[in-house]
Amino acid sequence: MSEVNVAPRSTLHRVPVICNTCDWRYLVPATSTLAACPHCASTALEVLQTDEAGLIADVVPELVVPFRVGADTVGRQVAAFAEGIPFPPEDLTPGLLVGRMQRVLLPVWLADADAASNWRAEVGFDYEVVSHRERDGDGAGWSTSEVQEGRVRWEPRLGRLVRHYDNVAAPALASHGLLKTLLGAYDLRAAVDAGNASLGEMLIRAPDREPTAAWEDALVVLRDRAQEECREAAGADHVRDYRWSPAFDNANWTLMLLPLYLTNYRDDEGGVQRVLVNGQTGTLHGAKRGSPQRAQRRALWIGGIALAVFVLSLVVALLGLIVPPLLIVGILGGVVAVLIGAGAFVPIGRVALFNREQKREAVGV
Repeated sequence: MSEVNVAPRSTLHRVPVICNTCDWRYLVPATSTLAACPHCASTALEVLQTDEAGLIADVVPELVVPFRVGADTVGRQVAAFAEGIPFPPEDLTPGLLVGRMQRVLLPVWLADADAASNWRAEVGFDYEVVSHRERDGDGAGWSTSEVQEGRVRWEPRLGRLVRHYDNVAAPALASHGLLKTLLGAYDLRAAVDAGNASLGEMLIRAPDREPTAAWEDALVVLRDRAQEECREAAGADHVRDYRWSPAFDNANWTLMLLPLYLTNYRDDEGGVQRVLVNGQTGTLHGAKRGSPQRAQRRALWIGGIALAVFVLSLVVALLGLIVPPLLIVGILGGVVAVLIGAGAFVPIGRVALFNREQKREAVGV
């Protein structure tokens, strides 16, 4: 592969910023008043000098996948997310999460390259054959029927491929695969020219993978494209055992940006729990934490009821010394009070088990 060229710095008038807590780097508008990192809510933000910005200062977005999900949809998603948590923290409400929601654009490398290679493969052609099947007709004699079977005829082919490939996508973030697993894939066909897109106050996350590291991912896509083109050139229906040894020239890298909503809430210990929403599809992923404090308050409330029932039952039992039938009522009331008191431990145990399970399944993004 020849020397990799990276598109020149854009004229977006953006400032490179780093969060010294989570190490996320952004391009923010020069007029931005960004006070906290949308990823970890830390205020430890620092403007980077050009020589420290690395890839931030060297690349330009070419395509943008637009946001398709609005605040109403996000609000409904967040409400459903909160409903799935027993005793959610007081900071976890749809209004608060939507209010602190920020739009962030995630980077994906786009590679352009000229490819030349000899290739060889086996190509397959579908055809049908007619055979005859005989079966016993339940005592009515044997019957014969025609059966059409699909088969593939494989033939060797070889040739030479010379092509220019545009916009081959490859991950620009080390966490790209995890984000895809959590939020689902983006429809990259919906991308529009970045020059015609209004980026406004949106933040752009900077790549943390060099183009040289992303090249192996791009190479897989290039091979698939080349294999499909050779199949079409051969007029075949299938291809297998495709082999090529390409030489690449004039490789050039730009960026495509993907829409992401980022928000967060704080748990009882003050820890920041992140919530992410795919800005194109609305798929939501977030860390779930129940509130032990709310569970304890509920337990105290239930315990108070149990105590009141017990005291009332005790009074009734004492009156039973004078009116014997009331003694039975007092005893039954005491049993009910004990059962209610035992139920006071349910909210605390439920939240503890839920949080333990969520921490075990937690993934870092």
